[in-house]
Amino acid sequence: MPTRVPQVLILGTGIAGLSAALKFARKSPEVSVTLVCKADPAEGSTRYAQGGIASVWSKQDSFEEHLQDTLRAGAGLCHEDIARICVEEGPARVRDLIALGVEFTRTHSDPDETFDLHREGGHGRRRILHSDDLTGWAIEKALLEQVARTPNIRVLEHHVAIDLITEGKLFKRWRKPGRCLGAYVLDTRHDRVVTLAADVTILATGGAGKVYLYTSNPDTATGDGIAIAHRAGARVANLEFMQFHPTCLFHPSARTFLISEAVRGEGGLLRNLAGEEFMSRHHPMASLAPRDVVARAIDMEMKRTGDKHVVLDCSAIGAEFPRKFPHIHQTCLQYGIDPVRQPIPVVPACHYTCGGVLVDANAATEVEGLYAIGEVACTGLHGANRLASNSLLEAVVFAHRTVEHAYPRLAGRAPEADPRLFPEIPDWDSGQAVHIEEQIDIAANWLEIRYLMWNYVGIVRSDRRLERAQRRIELLKAEVNAYYWNFLLTKDLVELRNLLTVADLIVQCAISRKESRGLHYTVDYPAADDRNFLRDTVI
Repeated sequence: MPTRVPQVLILGTGIAGLSAALKFARKSPEVSVTLVCKADPAEGSTRYAQGGIASVWSKQDSFEEHLQDTLRAGAGLCHEDIARICVEEGPARVRDLIALGVEFTRTHSDPDETFDLHREGGHGRRRILHSDDLTGWAIEKALLEQVARTPNIRVLEHHVAIDLITEGKLFKRWRKPGRCLGAYVLDTRHDRVVTLAADVTILATGGAGKVYLYTSNPDTATGDGIAIAHRAGARVANLEFMQFHPTCLFHPSARTFLISEAVRGEGGLLRNLAGEEFMSRHHPMASLAPRDVVARAIDMEMKRTGDKHVVLDCSAIGAEFPRKFPHIHQTCLQYGIDPVRQPIPVVPACHYTCGGVLVDANAATEVEGLYAIGEVACTGLHGANRLASNSLLEAVVFAHRTVEHAYPRLAGRAPEADPRLFPEIPDWDSGQAVHIEEQIDIAANWLEIRYLMWNYVGIVRSDRRLERAQRRIELLKAEVNAYYWNFLLTKDLVELRNLLTVADLIVQCAISRKESRGLHYTVDYPAADDRNFLRDTVI
């Protein structure tokens, strides 16, 4: 039998995917790692993460305090064992990033502290390591540079995952998915479908923020990993908990831009347009309350006053603002807003997917050979609401645990190409599909989904709104399926199908939770119900 090289396929090039790729590649030069990205490798949610990575770094901090802050923010649904793993393994993973060349902002004012630490909403201590206010880009840049120097990693740009390949689909064993054998991927530059076989497949595709009309997410965040995992037979969980960032820049000419939570950590105060500070009426921590509380309070204030936004008063930061937040300062100035002299207009926008593909403590799904890391995964860390800056932490911790769990199994596979272990995978069958321009229909459906989700499945929900959303989604699914099976694939069509799948799953999860908890608030059940709903929502 011919020998074969162990194959690792990673879908996504954010912090989770890049970290896993580097660790797999450095385990052995005999492992071949393929990284797949939808656009440019740097284009993803990691790049736009301003705040930083939460980790116990200060002598005044402790694992127990970080753990308790995480559990408190998660509104009873965090898995404490998972949260403890992330908190306690976090400092080692931060040191890994530093060793890879990530430059976090240092401080010279306190000789006992190596790095300048921010404090964000929900945190009782300063524990956010950052690189000015462009932390995500600093991490992305360093990791991409390391990937470029690693010979056994190849990067496929402008490739979109269509579906996972499983034994169940390959051999028509529909009762069980069996092993994951790789993925079919659309090469959007050459309009062809590529078959990528793999021993280990890792979803690191990010979140699903583009399912909503207003979002801080880049265009790549169409829920691809959640959708293809669900279609492959993996379970998903807690998708009703979509986090809305409270403070996105409100400007008619600006694409949605985050005003980091760290601005409030440094003294920024939320006020209505009459100049009244209102957050103290909603939570003891006022403007530093957890994100779900702040977003809902802003939504209520806007509805009460009829205003389209509120403002973030940064006068307490004053002349220090440009030094502390240079990128935010420059961006605001581009739109005629000087945070040193005037408040910043802000509004909530969909930001982070707290649920996702259900995984265990090693990031393994129920489909053998398939892992999920980063925002696409539901590890149990976030519960009903993510604590600020725990996302980058979760990504590096579970990227590491995935490699430690998968590599021994990968290295132990037979080097011969045994057809029983490595079956031949047929090429993608396009059937009778024809190439006809359907862009207008695709664009119209895309926009309708996003309006539908914003208006009916947004910050505040009700049974009636959710039922309306579900009925319309069923009709849209029929329309999109007709497109999908009758026309040649395009990137827009693949993304539309995935977006609709995720919208459907979000609505299903929201309908099934008859209470208000964390990021899921419904006027029909305004109180938490620990007796019946102190559990994950699993589909």
